[in-house]
Amino acid sequence: MTHIITSLCVRDRGCIEVCPVECMIAGQPLEEWPWIYIDPDTCIDCGACVPECPYSAIFPEDEVPSAYTAKGGESIAQVGLTGHFEAVNHHGNPIVLDITRQLEAGEVLDFTPDIKPHYDFFKTGPGYSAKDVDDGR
Repeated sequence: MTHIITSLCVRDRGCIEVCPVECMIAGQPLEEWPWIYIDPDTCIDCGACVPECPYSAIFPEDEVPSAYTAKGGESIAQVGLTGHFEAVNHHGNPIVLDITRQLEAGEVLDFTPDIKPHYDFFKTGPGYSAKDVDDGR
């Protein structure tokens, strides 16, 4: 079992700091890998990352919502979107994403497709080598 970070992730990075096994990596390049990714083979399912996420983007894999009802105002980050998001992350560094969309209240989304990219990131994507080019965003 692992935890999954869904497309509600806008890269706050607080989750990375609390991971006791250092299995969370900020995706690089940002335009291809917009979230923080959890290595499913290393995650010990401790859940320490869940309360650190101010966007409630992290779920146990078997609890990733297939019918998430948006409160309104949340943003999702996904390859192919063209919306703009700006904030300050856990470390006080700017977050600027141009692959987002703001959700409307009552909108229902299926986040189960967000599971596969975690496996792909570590098996065929950049995986831990993304740490070498991590710019803190």
